[in-house]
Amino acid sequence: MGANASNYPHSCSPRVGGNSQAQQTFIGTSSYSQQGYGCESKLYSLDHGHEKPQDKKKRTSGLATLKKKFIKRRKSNRSADHAKQMRELLSGWDVRDVNALVEEYEGTSALKELSLQASLARPEARTLQKDMADLYEYKYCTDVDLIFQETCFPVHRAILAARCPFFKTLLSSSPEYGAEIIMDISTAGIDMPMFSALLHYLYTGEFGMEDSRFQNVDILVQLSEEFGTPNSLDVDMRGLFDYMCYYDVVLSFSSDSELVEAFGGNQNCLDEELKAHKAIISARSPFFRNLLQRRIRTGEEITDRTLRTPTRIILDESIIPKKYAKVILHCMYTDVVDLSVLHCSPSVGSLSEVQALVAGKPNMTRAEEAMELYHIALFLEFNMLAQELERDLPWEAKGICWLDRMHS
Repeated sequence: MGANASNYPHSCSPRVGGNSQAQQTFIGTSSYSQQGYGCESKLYSLDHGHEKPQDKKKRTSGLATLKKKFIKRRKSNRSADHAKQMRELLSGWDVRDVNALVEEYEGTSALKELSLQASLARPEARTLQKDMADLYEYKYCTDVDLIFQETCFPVHRAILAARCPFFKTLLSSSPEYGAEIIMDISTAGIDMPMFSALLHYLYTGEFGMEDSRFQNVDILVQLSEEFGTPNSLDVDMRGLFDYMCYYDVVLSFSSDSELVEAFGGNQNCLDEELKAHKAIISARSPFFRNLLQRRIRTGEEITDRTLRTPTRIILDESIIPKKYAKVILHCMYTDVVDLSVLHCSPSVGSLSEVQALVAGKPNMTRAEEAMELYHIALFLEFNMLAQELERDLPWEAKGICWLDRMHS
């Protein structure tokens, strides 16, 4: 059936309207209505100089929707391109190589899941500051008593001497073990809780109580004048490690397991000794703390105090090689892991290294040393050292560490 344009109403025909100043062009399109086939003209302007704000808003919204569609299509095309690239890459591969790649991806995914589970199982590593706070609270291995306002404060001579010039001078006048020293403080307004807070500050670098008097600048100035201004905790603990003032324990190493169990024997069969402080090693390691407490229960500690000799701890070098001892002690005093001391001089050689040379085994790599030291840290229950070492291990070693932790 044909249709003649002249049969349509006049309003449906294209129109061209305008004036000489601003001419507009309109393109008319017709649509039939469901009733009476009426024709309704839809006009689209090519000149937007006089369009209404609501029309402009609709047009902008429509363009934004169209833009989103293009972006979505572009993203889907990218995915398709990646799949195409993988197909092209693997098209010339052997089936075994493709299978090895899949296993590699699966292993990486398993390591990621293992890392997540290990992080959830990881205990919070105790810092030097936290362990020093426990040391002050639980009084491990104290060696001097301060008497203030008829109250006894058991403390550690080496720590107070390293942290405070006032106590360094005061304690030097009473060098004997278990000395009782009566405190005479000239600063006004210092009571027992405030004195305890001052001691807590010397141990941890922060005040252990909320007292408005500590906000008083005048009192702080008077305290600094009487006691001196201590350095940061890190600086003073590093100085204590370097100079070992008032050390009261030595670590010796032996390959004779019977000698280690007996805690005695011929001194000629012992290697070089390392100095330390009971307070520090007992605060940082439950292994050493339990060992020292056992000596107190058995009465061995009384002999050392009577003879005024440092306590000797003999370690089995097949379990704790001597070359790692200085790294462990350094971390106990500073919370810093320094593996460079393992190779700083020939004198740090240990029995395990000699046995390795005799057996013709190659020198250990840095990763192997870190892995061995990691297991020693777990044995000593020194979590700070273990977690610091774990960060530097290669992925394969990390997986072993995570499995060990999850099974422990």
